[in-house]
Amino acid sequence: MAIFRTRIKKEIVSEVLAPNRKSRKVVILCIGCPTNPARRESIEFFAKKGFWVFLPRYRGSWESDGKFLKRSPHLDVIDVIDSLPKGFKDLWSGKTYKIKNPEVFVIGGSFGGTVAVLASRDKRVKKAVAFSPVIDWTVPSKEEPMGKLGKFMQDGFGNGYRFKMSDWKKLSRGGFFDPSAEVKSIDGRKLLIIHAKDDGIVPFVQVPPFVKKTKCTLISPRTGGHFGVAKSISPRFSKAVLKWIR
Repeated sequence: MAIFRTRIKKEIVSEVLAPNRKSRKVVILCIGCPTNPARRESIEFFAKKGFWVFLPRYRGSWESDGKFLKRSPHLDVIDVIDSLPKGFKDLWSGKTYKIKNPEVFVIGGSFGGTVAVLASRDKRVKKAVAFSPVIDWTVPSKEEPMGKLGKFMQDGFGNGYRFKMSDWKKLSRGGFFDPSAEVKSIDGRKLLIIHAKDDGIVPFVQVPPFVKKTKCTLISPRTGGHFGVAKSISPRFSKAVLKWIR
């Protein structure tokens, strides 16, 4: 089956690929920000391993409707999970699919890693993997300071991200879309974080305190820089990811 598109809760557009065999296992891929949402190789990789694969565009970004960051982006993933047993339609063929009793796994990188961490709190998420997630938005980034990044997204990506600067500034104040404020509700047994110690975009310093509080699993290579969701299929990490979600 080819990759198709569906629309969830009227606003969220997601690419979908079915596995080549009957399955109720689902991987939801959560991309970084800003970035191009094309991830065909990642979608096909997990579909070949027997997973339904969803790659949603966050509300207010790319093909999805709504306003970006008006509400926490992890709630878009929760909306995708809601749709699995209720049914989702291939917009081209009109065919509706349902996944009964889905086993849901969420994998994200960078901004999408933060999405994965927060989405893991939903009881329907069996396991989550977060590459280089932002744990605390108040920790400054030398390579991507928040003020400069917000303006760059508006100037450089245009309608790819449709947001008010007031909503963007909510991130730097903390408490919104913020794993560090939600440690008591995060089950570390479900969460794997992969974060390089030399990451210059999302500083590693914010990770160890979070790991200690949540007791989640951490893989922390000494080098590698900043990891996106595409690292989930790299030879360096794919075995660890597949072992975790299986």
